[in-house]
Amino acid sequence: MNANVLGQIARDDASLAPRHLAYIANTRFDQPTLVIDSAAVARQYLALSRGLGRAKIHYAVKANPAPEILRRLVALGSNFDAASRAEIEMCRAAGASAARITFGNTIKRPADIVYAYDLGIRHFAADAEEELEKLAEHAPGAHVCLRVLVEPTGADWPLSRKFGSAPEMAISLMARCTALGLVPHGLSFHVGSQTRDPAMWDGVLDQVAGIWQSAQAAGHALKLLNIGGGFPASYGSEVMGAEAYAAAVMARVDARFGSDVEVMAEPGRGLVAEAGAIAAEVLLVSRKHDSDLHRWVYLDIGKFSGLAETMDEAIRYKITTERDHEPTGACVLAGPSCDSVDVLYEKQPVQLPLGLRAGDRVVIHSCGAYTSTYATVGFNGFPPLDVVVI
Repeated sequence: MNANVLGQIARDDASLAPRHLAYIANTRFDQPTLVIDSAAVARQYLALSRGLGRAKIHYAVKANPAPEILRRLVALGSNFDAASRAEIEMCRAAGASAARITFGNTIKRPADIVYAYDLGIRHFAADAEEELEKLAEHAPGAHVCLRVLVEPTGADWPLSRKFGSAPEMAISLMARCTALGLVPHGLSFHVGSQTRDPAMWDGVLDQVAGIWQSAQAAGHALKLLNIGGGFPASYGSEVMGAEAYAAAVMARVDARFGSDVEVMAEPGRGLVAEAGAIAAEVLLVSRKHDSDLHRWVYLDIGKFSGLAETMDEAIRYKITTERDHEPTGACVLAGPSCDSVDVLYEKQPVQLPLGLRAGDRVVIHSCGAYTSTYATVGFNGFPPLDVVVI
């Protein structure tokens, strides 16, 4: 990291006031807009880096691929986990070399494997025999990290079904990997997004350590442990600081795998979520009938325009308004589209000011991750989420 970058971070640290919230307070927007502070992203990266120690950070590009964020992370020395050709191209455009990019999606188009391999990317993820066959054909000799299914940890956003192979398949997949001329380089897993407590990693790490030991006994000299993401962000309730959390996770890794194993981590949410907030507007406040206990509050942003993680009310965003000094009451919160599933919070209504009216500004906090990338191109004609990086 060069002196200019460190100097800029020092200047950014001179005031820890949330710059993105100040920007929103002093700006009017014509549509829902995500404002994200790149200096806050840099501070979080450095905190995670201190806590993770020898582990290499590969930023999960899918969390927020804003070019300004990618460029900032390139300057800080970050590596990148890309899930598609488009994300690889974004990283390259931001200045990342092929050596700093891994192709971490276990479901890849053959042409995209060719593209990545021709660029010089040599690290790929897989969890199925057919994927290994694709890699052998289009990325000969590549290093493969095999993703394994792990037991649910209680994370807010579980990732335990779609990706990974059953633990009992791991050794046979490694053997197939070797037979195809690929290098079974390591194991990867994901504890689930928004894993709030480092202790929630214990069972998963025990499970993966057992697979690792079986692989070593079978003659596979694994080198790399990819611990994925799971690093939490605050959505109103307090979470452990990034440095302390990462250090606690690494202590658990070292206790099971020793300090000689290569470790990589793929933070996304935990790196960018708290650095951003969305400025939105109330479109309507109504009641369905006179005896309703709750008002319905409709915003100009919903599930299809960036807030997909409210599905099953898994991620509960903190929401503030310019009327927060007024008395509050419970309400159902919904988006603007003509789809009946575009309801954000109903099982657990949210408390919002009783005086809230159409035209009032609301701010949705900790939205730096998985909002701009989830927004549709224009469902129902509503514009995609605008993004401002400061």
